[in-house]
Amino acid sequence: MGTYIVRRLLQAIPTVFGVALLTFLLFNAFGPDPVRAALGNHATPEAIANLRHQWGLDQSLPMQFADFLRQIATFDYGKSYVTGDDLGTQLKSGALVSLSVTVPPFVFGAIVNVSIALFITRHRDGIVDRAARALFIAAMSVSALVYVLALQYLLAFKLDWFPINGYEGGWAAAKYLALPWLIQLLLLMGPDIRLYRTLFLADINADWVRTARSKGAGEGRVLFRHVLPNAWIPIITQNVTTIPFLILGSFLMERFFSIPGIGNLTIDALSRGDLPVLKAVTVLGALALVLFNLVNDLLYAVADPRVRLS
Repeated sequence: MGTYIVRRLLQAIPTVFGVALLTFLLFNAFGPDPVRAALGNHATPEAIANLRHQWGLDQSLPMQFADFLRQIATFDYGKSYVTGDDLGTQLKSGALVSLSVTVPPFVFGAIVNVSIALFITRHRDGIVDRAARALFIAAMSVSALVYVLALQYLLAFKLDWFPINGYEGGWAAAKYLALPWLIQLLLLMGPDIRLYRTLFLADINADWVRTARSKGAGEGRVLFRHVLPNAWIPIITQNVTTIPFLILGSFLMERFFSIPGIGNLTIDALSRGDLPVLKAVTVLGALALVLFNLVNDLLYAVADPRVRLS
């Protein structure tokens, strides 16, 4: 296991390097001039030269790329061009807020959606199954933006059950996060339950399932002891590969509910042309994807003894 982890981490280095190079070229070599954007078209040459030196943009591109690699290795991404704030502090606090937005509905939704999918599978081809399929297909046909606007209007403006701005940290954040949690749960239910139901139905009449039934196992035992374990690998893949996006936050929820997470920080950086923030978020997203792909492979071996790491 240890050898496998080390080998996978070494294999990830070229991937991270490639992402870093593409990100650097996109923002530094081919992107707009941040100095001109910050100072305007009427800035004096002296002001432009001073700001270029302050931001380290007067160095050659290879030197700038080497400094960018150092930032990635040390997780020190410098300061924002717009606010002058330390990016490490901003990203850390933003990531914690983003996780508070996305993790509770992710964890609760995974448990509830698997349970509902098992219940529907048990009543397959009956009225419960048909009604559920129709409901979830209809729910998936509605845009996420419609859910946000409709529930904000109904539950926040009309009924005044939830606040939608004025976010506070600590335990007080729960009242501001309750509605985003509810919306994310609703958005996850349709696609996740349909996927899990399909996985369960693929094995419901397999040989080992029929053997279990012939030995007197009830339908509930068949589902939990035989069908569910065989579906663990695609379920793990579905959920673990989602985790990097939890760290980066839910852009829609954070923006519409004025939550200061990484998603909101990234949208602000896009509108202001704050290149250090955009570069840092891009690279952090790549690092998270590489890391959790490794975690995904390790969990395969835990979920299924037939899988061997090689």
